[in-house]
Amino acid sequence: MQDTIFQQYIRTKSVFKGDRDVLRPSYIPDVLPHREEQINQLASVLVSALEGQRPSNILLFGKTGTGKTATIKYIGKEIERARSDLRDVHFLYMNCEIVDTQYGVLQNIGNMFIEDFDQRIPFTGWSTERVYNMLREKIDETRRVIVIALDEIDKLVSKSGDDVLYHLCRINDDLKNAKVSVIGISNDLKFTEFLDPRVKSSLSEEKMVFPPYNAEQLRDILSQRAKLAFEDNALEASVIPLCAALAAQEHGDARRALDMLRVSAEIAERNHMTSVTDSDVVKAKNKIELDCVTEAIRTLPLQSKMILMGVLLTEERGLGKLTTGDLYETYKELCECTTTTVLTQRRVTDLVSELDMLGLVHARVKSFGRGGRTKEIELSVPSMEAKRVIEEDEVLGQLKNYKLRFQTTLM
Repeated sequence: MQDTIFQQYIRTKSVFKGDRDVLRPSYIPDVLPHREEQINQLASVLVSALEGQRPSNILLFGKTGTGKTATIKYIGKEIERARSDLRDVHFLYMNCEIVDTQYGVLQNIGNMFIEDFDQRIPFTGWSTERVYNMLREKIDETRRVIVIALDEIDKLVSKSGDDVLYHLCRINDDLKNAKVSVIGISNDLKFTEFLDPRVKSSLSEEKMVFPPYNAEQLRDILSQRAKLAFEDNALEASVIPLCAALAAQEHGDARRALDMLRVSAEIAERNHMTSVTDSDVVKAKNKIELDCVTEAIRTLPLQSKMILMGVLLTEERGLGKLTTGDLYETYKELCECTTTTVLTQRRVTDLVSELDMLGLVHARVKSFGRGGRTKEIELSVPSMEAKRVIEEDEVLGQLKNYKLRFQTTLM
């Protein structure tokens, strides 16, 4: 076999014994630890679907990583297993962070019931009314109950409004044979405030809140997955408790705990270690946090990136604390260089507050008495990494190696 660049990384022994995807949040185990109460509560509501009746619409709330998606997918698998020839029940799951338009949601649901490829609803081109009518006709062809789970439903409402939810909640009025029930999943407890009162009352017939996991519960979840993923004695005894404790500090996020354990093992494996240690967990924590910062910066709007670039370039010059006025002058200079529209100073101040909320900058209000107040702004993330990500932007890539014009601040 010809030597390749990968030869040095090929391992004769791995800490993983099987599919490492069992450590990813997308994996749904046969048993969900510490979510038995929520599963039983959902089952008691949805059992009416197996009896040919329409279950109540349900709203599930909970912070990220509290098991909402895993629970609803687990329930979906159980519904499919419980289907009988007498009761035709369909469970549909859709992530509204991916499908986030009224047309897209209706098209995806409709096409699940259209077997003939030529008759399928096209990706675009039809009116929403035509898509809805096709969907209604197809699902009403036989007697059946359809349970539609919409994950990240708040993303759909914030982008496209609540018209599609109104259609889905009221569709039963237009059906003779089929019955439709909707389950909404959100980590935003306040998103219902933006719903039409009719939609709000129809959608929230039942509500459930998923509490965060504590450290002990996270330890059980990690132990369950570790048995499937790792060789015996591949983890030091303190690794799982440490991952669980670190994740429990941040709102009991099971996804973060699983990611930390998986990345820890991958770091140990890359270093040709036969076991995972606490130091690998610390390295994994730092790496995951850096990845979060990178993704947060990459998805910022252009104007916010421009402001962040202004903070970076000013700090590079070592001019000390940056005030709102100084930042605005720097921002205008960068906009001029890239021929970008200049926002008002009030709007730039609002965007600085948003960057502060994301943890990318630290903006502290300083009072000068009768001289008024201003914000002192400084970077809260690694400057080299932040600059590298910002320069990936097509517009801001023009500012690579750019040096600010000389400025002085009169105090």
